[in-house]
Formats: sequence, C-alpha cells, structure tokens
Amino acid sequence: MQQTELPEITVQEFKAMRDGNEEFVLLDVRKDWEYKIVNLGGKLIPLGELTDRLDELSGHEDDVVVVHCRSGGRSAQAVMQLQAAGFTKATNLAGGTLAWSREIDPSAPTY
Repeated sequence: MQQTELPEITVQEFKAMRDGNEEFVLLDVRKDWEYKIVNLGGKLIPLGELTDRLDELSGHEDDVVVVHCRSGGRSAQAVMQLQAAGFTKATNLAGGTLAWSREIDPSAPTY
C-alpha cells in the first residue's frame, strides 16, 4: 500500500500566509514548557492530547490547519490524526520552530 505524501508548507510559505492575512488555524502540538520558550501564536494542544481535544477544533474541518512542533516530527503525526478525523486541509509546517528561528526570525529562541 502506497503512503500518500503528507501536505506541508515551508516557513517562508507560512510567513507569506500570515503576512497576507490569509485564513488559517495555527496548531502547536508541543508540550506546555516548549510553548513557554518560543511560540508562533498558535493554539496549544500537545500531540498526546490531540485525540481527546479534537472538539476544540470543531468547525475548522474544512479550513487550512497549519500544524507545527519543534522540528516537524510530532506535527506530521498530528496532521495524519487530523486527516483521519476529517480535517481535509491539515498541513505540516516543515522544520517547525527550529526552521522559523533559522530562516525567518533569528530572535526566536531555540532549544
């Protein structure tokens, strides 16, 4: 069985979406302590809690949901969970906060 490619966007594409005031939901799937170090302003639902907290995203099933973590691994898992739950436009932010700090905002802390 062939695995479908996971939708993802680069931090440059994400910055253009934000700068262009495009409609999207930003979901951060890291732990609370990570969010306190650096965040991009998204809704925090740690990956381990996502299944139990999907109701918090109710009404956004057909919206672009940009999911991020520190480097892209957990957010990729979250995108798969969201797709399985009917979120048709869930997209992984490639490289996560590390890529954001490296390529967009060097003042954003890394850890």
